[in-house]
Amino acid sequence: MFCRQCEQTANQVACTKLGVCGKQPDTAYLQDLLIYCLQGLSTYAKEALRENRLDNKVKRFTVEALFATLTNVNFDSEAIRNFINEAVKIREELKKKGYNVKETDACRIFPVDSMEELVKQGEEANRKLFQNSSDADIQSLKETTLYAIKGIAAYADHAAILGKEDDSVYAFIYDALDAMQRDGDMNYWLNMVLKAGEVNLKTMELLDAANTGKYGHPIPTAVPLGYKKGKAIVVSGHDLRDLELLLQQTEGKGIYIYTHGEMLPCHGYPELKKYKHFYGHYGTAWQNQQKEFAQFPGAILMTTNCIIKPQESYKDRIFTTGVVGWPGVKHIEDKDFTPVIEKALELPGFPEDREGKTVMVGFARNAVLSFAEKVIELVKAGKIRHFFLVGGCDGAKPGRSYYTEFVEKSPKDTVILTLACGKFRFFDKELGSIEGIPRLLDVGQCNDAYSAIQIALALSKAFNVSVNELPLSLILSWFEQKAVAILTTLLYLGIKNIRLGPSLPAFVSPNVLKVLVDNFSIKTIKTADEDLKEILGS
Repeated sequence: MFCRQCEQTANQVACTKLGVCGKQPDTAYLQDLLIYCLQGLSTYAKEALRENRLDNKVKRFTVEALFATLTNVNFDSEAIRNFINEAVKIREELKKKGYNVKETDACRIFPVDSMEELVKQGEEANRKLFQNSSDADIQSLKETTLYAIKGIAAYADHAAILGKEDDSVYAFIYDALDAMQRDGDMNYWLNMVLKAGEVNLKTMELLDAANTGKYGHPIPTAVPLGYKKGKAIVVSGHDLRDLELLLQQTEGKGIYIYTHGEMLPCHGYPELKKYKHFYGHYGTAWQNQQKEFAQFPGAILMTTNCIIKPQESYKDRIFTTGVVGWPGVKHIEDKDFTPVIEKALELPGFPEDREGKTVMVGFARNAVLSFAEKVIELVKAGKIRHFFLVGGCDGAKPGRSYYTEFVEKSPKDTVILTLACGKFRFFDKELGSIEGIPRLLDVGQCNDAYSAIQIALALSKAFNVSVNELPLSLILSWFEQKAVAILTTLLYLGIKNIRLGPSLPAFVSPNVLKVLVDNFSIKTIKTADEDLKEILGS
């Protein structure tokens, strides 16, 4: 195998024998074959969409299939094979409509029946996708675009589930996948990366409208980290609709629902808060789930990416839904969560109440901008010196302790905005407040980078300066492809001086990195002390 799409890739080069995430080589090759088949499908789909003749089911299938190839989403080879077969079936149906296209090899491939031979087709697809280019810089930019598209697809899928779609998003996905099969110079692909950022901004806007339109704008909310005596289900991932359906189906059954990982911000949404049995948050970030789930005395539901190999101690009580999959784990296809509920009722649950800390969530753009005048006054009075957006993905590498240290050492006249699971390095720290404004403001999930961007734009307008002139620094941790999509959006918006860590993407070539440094002043993190001194000047 050859996989380097995430931050934990082996030796900062590529996973070649086994995915650090636990992905087996055969599954990795099948995912590569799926991407290759989607490229062939896109050659026809982009023309069908241009003529307004593309069925919405095809658009939805495309983003679901892409989503399935993200890090820590679907490890089930049979499920990936089904996606491959469906992609080719759709491609052939589109072919019959007689579109005038320039065909590529990806337009002609047909999957074989034998799993062993199918994996061999995946090996060949891997070489064509990642190891065939004579130009390392073009390859680097193509991969950056591909990984950004995967992130866009994840956000587009979430938005579409709640009824928000835009054909411009699908059009870009098809155009980019088709373009990856063809030539293009470095300028072309640099522009493609920036276009991905523009489209991802639109996609995050759609998802924001979907979430807030359905569940209301998040409001500041204290979330218990303890638990209640009784039966329990913990929900991890990102999908708000899955959580809502589970809350509806468990109402009156004597089961408490807890969030895990990036579901924490769900407690701030008014239409989810109304459920009396929606209690608190259990555990921390995705990479700790094996230990945390083993200790949880109830059922577990994984709604999107972040699953890692289930331990035997809880494999019979973890369930997946949506695009998530793990071999041997029960998958809920129809959103009838009865098996999850029945398992929770069988299990002992928590034997007693336990009081614990509380953490605050719900500081999305509406909440923060509601006290923007007070913030501006404090800045002008010198009581707030600087804002730090410390967010992004968490992970297992020791270097990620940098983010904890950075927040702990940030001066008391600074404010920390945070989002995504990177927050779990410091989400329960007592940082105090500045004249009633909490120093730690949880903006939400990774897709709520849209809210953070809107906050920055509103402040830049209020101070009549560009975002780059604000007393604001972005300290980002990245892990997977949604983070890549968000980074391309920040580049599209012209945001400079981003500090990125804990290591740079293995797929970014030296020349591409030079372009990013020269044009956007991207920096790698150093130490917390060094970076704070460089930013604050003292």
